[in-house]
Amino acid sequence: MTAVGAERITSAEQARAVAARLAAEFAPGAARRDRDRKLPFAEVDRLAASGLLAATVPAALGGADLASSDLAEVVRLLAVADPNIAQIPHSHFVYVNLLRLAGSEAQQRRYLGQVLEGARIANAQSERGGATVAEIATTIRPVDDGRRFRVDGVKYYCTGSLFADLLAVLTRLDDPDGRSGLPPGQYIAYLPADTAGIEIIDDWNGIGQRTTGSGTVTFDRVGVDRDQLVHRSAAVDAPTAYGAFAQLLHTAIDTGIARGALTAAADFVRERSRPWFEAGVERAIDDPLVVQRFGELAVTVTAAEAALERAGAAVDSARHRPAQVSDASIAVATAKVLADRAATEVSSALFEVSGTRSAAAELNLHHFWRNARTHTLHDPVRWKYQHIGRSLLHGTPPPLHGVI
Repeated sequence: MTAVGAERITSAEQARAVAARLAAEFAPGAARRDRDRKLPFAEVDRLAASGLLAATVPAALGGADLASSDLAEVVRLLAVADPNIAQIPHSHFVYVNLLRLAGSEAQQRRYLGQVLEGARIANAQSERGGATVAEIATTIRPVDDGRRFRVDGVKYYCTGSLFADLLAVLTRLDDPDGRSGLPPGQYIAYLPADTAGIEIIDDWNGIGQRTTGSGTVTFDRVGVDRDQLVHRSAAVDAPTAYGAFAQLLHTAIDTGIARGALTAAADFVRERSRPWFEAGVERAIDDPLVVQRFGELAVTVTAAEAALERAGAAVDSARHRPAQVSDASIAVATAKVLADRAATEVSSALFEVSGTRSAAAELNLHHFWRNARTHTLHDPVRWKYQHIGRSLLHGTPPPLHGVI
């Protein structure tokens, strides 16, 4: 794919206004796209053209340098409308952030310049073969006496890859003889999606988030130049809030799903539900038990939104204050727990409060629950509780990895 050209976002207020406008455009077709698995190529083009994907590019390079909290609100607004579209650029923002934290000045100018013109980055990081998700088998090996490199491997769950101009490929340096002169460790290779030897496969078949383009990508003797490689260490082995930033955006997606499901439930009950006969009322919205349940769900969603806002402020504060990174991670973990709970509970309770009519297949109201259930599997909240509890009881800081 090629960049579509993009407007420039210059402020947080503009970013939120553009996100709200796009959300209003995307919302009416979300259930249909999910039902038919119609990939949102046109919608993602509009998202890129709007300039939102470049909103976190540093001001020195021509971007708006949007704060993490403001970006989280942008993502939340999109997720209320269509959580698939909200998730597609998640890795884009994460790997823009990696360039900020670990890329050279030349790499930032090169790749973030492309982002300013509308280019889209997708991840190619997860694998299936290791004992845990943290093990990386995809290697980058020096060739031509260390002047160039070669990538071989298979990646799964490559969200956004079908829409991408660039792939951010997580690799492990395989250079036992030190021919390359590079330090050992993990590297991100920023590769054009149409690079020879790369195959992007549309095989994602999850029950939810069906149009995120989260399929398989294979790498067969893919050639890589040295200046396409970014050593991850500066971002992930130091207190940079890199992980907290990534998790904040996941939290925004789940919080958006919760609000979208609550809004859909309220609309359905107002317009289509019949009251239960024992309530003795003419409208479903006047059933006191329905009113009670909506009140409970509203509190759940509002609590998740408040926690997201607090977490965003904590990540903002930690951006230039390494001593506050642990606090930011705990704030994000707390918000993620509440967002997970809200998204899964409200999307299920939608049917409880709306009645039998809401279960009609053609309405596809179950896409809220399927999206919530699928996206919240990204990383287990049971470990969020562990890190929160250890911090409280032992004063133990959370780990620096990208899922806390």
